[in-house]
Amino acid sequence: MPTWKLTLEYDGTRYHGWQSQKNADRTVQGVLGRAARELLGEDATVGGAGRTDAGVHALAQIAHVKARKELSPVEIQHGLNDRLPFDVNVMSVEPAPPDFHARHDAASRRYLYRISRRRTAFEKRLVWWVKDSLDASTMREAARLFVGRHDFSAFCENAAGLDSTEVVVVASEVTEAGQEIHYRIEASHFLWKMVRRLVGTLIEVGRGNLSVDEARRLLDERLPGSTAVWTAPPSGLFLEEVRYGKTAPALVSRRDRVAAPAPRVRPIGPSGPAARVSGGSSGQKRAGKIPHRPLGPTGPRHGPAGPSAPRGPRKRG
Repeated sequence: MPTWKLTLEYDGTRYHGWQSQKNADRTVQGVLGRAARELLGEDATVGGAGRTDAGVHALAQIAHVKARKELSPVEIQHGLNDRLPFDVNVMSVEPAPPDFHARHDAASRRYLYRISRRRTAFEKRLVWWVKDSLDASTMREAARLFVGRHDFSAFCENAAGLDSTEVVVVASEVTEAGQEIHYRIEASHFLWKMVRRLVGTLIEVGRGNLSVDEARRLLDERLPGSTAVWTAPPSGLFLEEVRYGKTAPALVSRRDRVAAPAPRVRPIGPSGPAARVSGGSSGQKRAGKIPHRPLGPTGPRHGPAGPSAPRGPRKRG
């Protein structure tokens, strides 16, 4: 069956997350699936690399679409965008092997969290405004604690319901950009609400309410629910990039895998989320750039399936 790899961006404010749900009328997968069925037929199916939660955004979500009807990538991109709401946009479409799966084949995912030090008239939906003074250097020191293989029981929702709460974090860093503090984290996968609770913990460190050593003890003691009160709001969180194996010029099948290309993402500017991905459509414009230092190595340090099997416990951003 013909398969395509899609790169898309969306403002998640109006959506109940990525994944289709029986009790939620509006999800990103739901609106994309409806558009795909209208364009490609009722047999069209859609899957995504990252199960972003309600209110979380994406600069470069990767999805796959499978359908019997064959159209060119340009026809699919334009046809889907004509049917999608204003806050979901397909940036590129490319052919993929029949067995390509956006989530199962992903080796790592990177998230960006934007913290604003000032009140903003235009980007309230896209940042977390923290009124208190924040010590970014101390936050940067605490962020480094999360790199490596750790049990993140203290930083996720419903830890008792998971088979494993271990995650391998490739990179975790805090940077400053004008009146904003940015937190970026890349890992094989993420547990439910994990990134937002890590951000909330870093905010407490930046406020001076929590020391770096106390943050380390939270990680070491692994007490479920101990950071729930600090869960950051979803407004500042973006799925920024998904990596597939080593950087390579083209996708290959899972059976004969060599690598899949990693998109080059430029984060959002003042006018709202926008990203440019290699292979995407031309004419994408950005009102500004967020300085971005590469996270980790050029590609993931682990094999295509990552250090933890991606078909196991529930993995979310």
